[in-house]
Amino acid sequence: MSATPTRRMIGVVLLIPLIAALALAAFAWPAARVAPRDLPVGVAGPASATAPLQQGFERQPGAFDVHRYDDEAAAREAIEDRDIYGAVVATEQGPHLLTASAGSPAVAQLLRDAVTAQAPEGAAVQVTDVVATPAGDPRGSALGASMLPLALAGVATGVLVSLLALRGVRAVGAILGAAALGGLTATALAHSWLEVIAGDWWAEAGVFGLAVLAGGSTVAGLAALLGRPGIGLGALLMVLVGNPLSGVSSAPELLPEPVGALGQWLPPGASGSLLRSVAFFDGNAAFAPALTLAVWTALGLTAVAVGARRRDTEPDPADAPAPTLRPARVA
Repeated sequence: MSATPTRRMIGVVLLIPLIAALALAAFAWPAARVAPRDLPVGVAGPASATAPLQQGFERQPGAFDVHRYDDEAAAREAIEDRDIYGAVVATEQGPHLLTASAGSPAVAQLLRDAVTAQAPEGAAVQVTDVVATPAGDPRGSALGASMLPLALAGVATGVLVSLLALRGVRAVGAILGAAALGGLTATALAHSWLEVIAGDWWAEAGVFGLAVLAGGSTVAGLAALLGRPGIGLGALLMVLVGNPLSGVSSAPELLPEPVGALGQWLPPGASGSLLRSVAFFDGNAAFAPALTLAVWTALGLTAVAVGARRRDTEPDPADAPAPTLRPARVA
């Protein structure tokens, strides 16, 4: 056995466990450390009545970011605007919990458990789901599962554009076309067939398309600048880093710090937040994630254009003049 195949064999044996460890750490570590971290919640009612409720949230330092509201109507409005995940209203009958399972089923259940534990023994806690998940996805699991296919679609778009050697206008056209058709297809499946999202059809198609566009532009741009290593870097960024840190299956405030906030600056996390806003909250709190996706798209398409121009200016070896052959001297 020659030395080169032996080294390759050893490389494979060592590389696979490393990849497995990185993937396990990326996906399992955030899930294993889920806990509230400055989770925005509210208390509503007279100050004298809400003080015990606020103190109950503050018993766990750093877990909740408590906002005060004058009445239930104000708390409901804050939930619908996505300023808070839920609120406890002080009433004569006891605490009345307002949740938004469409914003995060995990947070809704967490608040239900926390408020029930703080309530007097034997007291029933009234719960109202202000913005509920649709009947087609009562646990919100389908929406969380949709982020990985979107990330893979974006990566596949960038990979194909690179491997097919599409450059300049053709590369941009392919990315835009794939994103548009991908957005329409995803919406037809998620909205029309599965009925797991319930917002404006065309707005949801725009979100799905923008998610694919941002991922595809990023991968294609990195490939245009770095070559094939750029494909690996883009795939790593979208799938191995961006997807587990997106917080779509739980909430960004439930992930370890600072990865929860970091995930919102990557396309998968921004796509999940934007889709929730458009599908369930009438577009409230959609500006920041939409801007994030737009920035990634602009940077990626710029990199595609720069890479194409750089290659156009590089001399083609086929165009180099042939070397002249001089006759050998005769001694």
